Amino acid sequence: MSSNKDDGAPTLSSDILAHPIARDCVPPMGWTSENVALDFSISREAMDSFAAMSQQRAARAQELGRFRQEIVPVEAFQKDPATGERRRVVVDQDDGIRPGTTAEGLGKIRAAFPQWEPSHTTGGNASQITDGAASVLLMTRRKADELGLKIKAKFITTQVCGLAPRIMGIGPTIAIPMALQQAGLSIGDVDLFEINEAFASMYVYCVQKLELDVEKVNVNGGAIALGHPLGATGARQVATGLAELERRGGKVLVTSMCIGLGMGAAAVFIRE
Repeated sequence: MSSNKDDGAPTLSSDILAHPIARDCVPPMGWTSENVALDFSISREAMDSFAAMSQQRAARAQELGRFRQEIVPVEAFQKDPATGERRRVVVDQDDGIRPGTTAEGLGKIRAAFPQWEPSHTTGGNASQITDGAASVLLMTRRKADELGLKIKAKFITTQVCGLAPRIMGIGPTIAIPMALQQAGLSIGDVDLFEINEAFASMYVYCVQKLELDVEKVNVNGGAIALGHPLGATGARQVATGLAELERRGGKVLVTSMCIGLGMGAAAVFIRE
């Protein structure tokens, strides 16, 4: 992510740019965050309050060692920008977490997108640009038994929805009910939710719309604190959620995220 941000996006065809709905996918994702805040009256204060909670929860989880179970240490080289010296380091914890973050402090950060109303999105209440990787091993029960592998959970279903690209952030409010219905479950049956914190605006709306218990959602923080490396976040949610589910002795995990181009996705897992 850090070396291939917005400038690394592919060039879109003239056919896409000529389509009135498809054109909504072209502006930065920050525009969609502002649209959610504007359309659904999400305040800057609510966004900063949630972002602070995400940081505080992640800091607490890291302090208690809750992430150790899901992190594989990686050796890498770090280059000193001043001297050019390279040294070997071991990366064994997330370094985007900011202990001591408060809503008051976040409230002092300037708007990232002043060109779009209501200009509530900032570098403090949006997901970080982060480098990271995650993996999940999925197989049949028969194969797992054959290999002698411990089964963490059963993957029940994934549901994907489509919606207006300009408010793609609210995708989880559509996809989660779809996934639960497919699994024969209700909101009350879920022990933990992992909803990607692309922007605080979409998280606040999703929790309000689905009437979720915040004590069950992103209990160890989310992308605002941990980062959102594209292509890794979905697997990271599963790893984080199942580890916490095991720690609590819970049974049902729901993961969900909004998706650019106007989609939402949700998945249901049942712990063994």
